[in-house]
Amino acid sequence: MKAIVLHEHGGNDKLTLDNDFPDPKAGPDDVVVRVRASSLNYHDVFTRRGMPGIRLDFPIIIGLDVAGEIAEVGANVKHWKTGDRVLVDPIDRVNGGLVGETIHGGLAELCRVGAHQLIRLPEQVGFAEAAALPVAYGTALRMIETIGRIKAGEKVLILGASGGVGVGAVQLAKLAGATVIAAAGSAEKAERLRALGADDVILYNEEDFVKAIYSRYGKPGRRRNGPPGGVDVVVNFTGGDTWVKSLRCLRVGGRVLTCGATAGFDPKEDLRFIWTFELQVLGSNGWERDDLHRLLELVQGGQLKVLIDRQWPLDEGAQALASIEARNVFGKVLVGA
Repeated sequence: MKAIVLHEHGGNDKLTLDNDFPDPKAGPDDVVVRVRASSLNYHDVFTRRGMPGIRLDFPIIIGLDVAGEIAEVGANVKHWKTGDRVLVDPIDRVNGGLVGETIHGGLAELCRVGAHQLIRLPEQVGFAEAAALPVAYGTALRMIETIGRIKAGEKVLILGASGGVGVGAVQLAKLAGATVIAAAGSAEKAERLRALGADDVILYNEEDFVKAIYSRYGKPGRRRNGPPGGVDVVVNFTGGDTWVKSLRCLRVGGRVLTCGATAGFDPKEDLRFIWTFELQVLGSNGWERDDLHRLLELVQGGQLKVLIDRQWPLDEGAQALASIEARNVFGKVLVGA
């Protein structure tokens, strides 16, 4: 089969197109999925570069998110047959492992997964829409609803709002009834975020987002009964030099939500803001299987839009990942037919 294969950690040149990679064969409890769409995430960039503490058995096919049709069914598999439309939960919750990292992923014509990882795909949801959901939108759903418990009337600042997790977070916070303030790098992205439901947009390349929050929503007071300036929640999965700035934007008792660190996992910290303003730092990791069912329902019901920046052919899978690394995207990057 044809596949985009990683043979060693490094730059984007370490991803190669293999036109004759061995076809996967279904074990007794497995299925082989004919990949119709695979979604790339910044996690795939980290996998290519190499993540501390995670060892890979090379070669590996990247691509966490997979949607397609069953091409082969293992001898012990029940309730599934060839031709069934499926979405794959990238986390193997039975045997351990992650598709596209420790298990061959979606940047290939075929992908073998455990039958327990399958979710039946409704006819009303396309392969590209489905493949965009698990990692980005699933992460956003858990962070906004389960961990963040964002509610109506709260002011929520979302950094990295134009990426895959970001566009999901914008919509989900809006569905919860919050006032959504999105940070964007360009006027074009700002316009698209407003169309998506953002109430306000800060162009961080033109103005410091902390000063923008102070001027528009007031400066947080230090007293519990003082002026209610600042925002209730900051969604920050970038890390880096935005971390302390995020803390400075929060009202007394505010909370910062984090699910990643695309700009650096070891930023400078300032604990004074945390105790002075009684802030809550809440981490959110991944998604649960039920979250994927809920996302499919939201898409079917028209409450959630899947934003796709571009769908690349499999041959250009490496270039697709490069576009994410360069942050030249709005929404999700797909690879496949």
